[in-house]
Amino acid sequence: MNPANGYVVLIGASAGGVMALLEISEQLPASFPAPICVVQHIGSNPSLLPELLRFRGPNHALHAEDGQQLTSGTLHVAPPDQHMLLDGDVLRLTHGPKENHARPAIDPLFRTGALSLGPRLIGVILTGQMDDGTAGLKAIKDCGGITIVQDPDTAIEPEMPRSALRNVDVDYCVPLSEIAPLLARLVETPTAAAPRPVPEEVIREVAINRGDATVENLKPIAAPSTLTCPDCHGSLWEMKDDKPLRYRCHTGHAYSALSLAHAQRNAAEEALWSSIRALREREMLLRRMAKIAEAIGDQPQAAAGKAQAARIEAQVRTLQELAETVPPVPELDAAA
Repeated sequence: MNPANGYVVLIGASAGGVMALLEISEQLPASFPAPICVVQHIGSNPSLLPELLRFRGPNHALHAEDGQQLTSGTLHVAPPDQHMLLDGDVLRLTHGPKENHARPAIDPLFRTGALSLGPRLIGVILTGQMDDGTAGLKAIKDCGGITIVQDPDTAIEPEMPRSALRNVDVDYCVPLSEIAPLLARLVETPTAAAPRPVPEEVIREVAINRGDATVENLKPIAAPSTLTCPDCHGSLWEMKDDKPLRYRCHTGHAYSALSLAHAQRNAAEEALWSSIRALREREMLLRRMAKIAEAIGDQPQAAAGKAQAARIEAQVRTLQELAETVPPVPELDAAA
């Protein structure tokens, strides 16, 4: 790796992030003297982000590979549908449980980097919806690293930067245009910070990210809640450190309160539409049975079928009104 002064830069972005990353890449000096690791929320979709970064900027960019060593002057991009983790100066890829309904997610990279590199780490949160990256940025701060957040006023989607500012005592909050120059200055400055004791929460969550026994690592840092995981329907545990308020299940899925609220809303809407479909099909069957009863002269049976179908039709209208008016999840406080 041999970066100047030993720094590693981690960048997390979501909605609007591609344009922000291209601007940063373009402004970075050639042969940037530190490795950069990038998580852009892309899910399992194909990604040309490394090619775009290489085209726009003077530094190399590539999709990370498992076991790859960090290289200065290179942007290591998390590939689709895989979490990117740090183990010292080695990259690890995993198809582990989603965090904040995302894979790749920002928090696993930031958290494992915080444990591995402590004050040698620089974490950056860019534009994005909801709040993935907030907990990871807090881990970086708690382990002595440097934290940077894009000024929400310059973000296409300001929710992620606002969440980070609300929950983390960040070192720098600057407009997008100032992030690359700031990184260039920081990596040329020898780190003066001494290593800090790593919080137990960070150690145990990193163990979970690496696939170690989940329940044994949850018990010391979380308490069972009455909520269930939207992904696997197992019990959710509420993390004891409630800034930000977060949840984990025993299989490893993780949520901020905001991402959990969004998942619950989606599950409620899906359940309503599934009920509507089932009732519509029953109504259609009853009307078909009533028509056949009429054809053979069984008027009482036909009337009963039509009456029951009419009641179901009214139920469907009620459910459809509910499905179409499921309340949205409240947005983050714009003043934060």
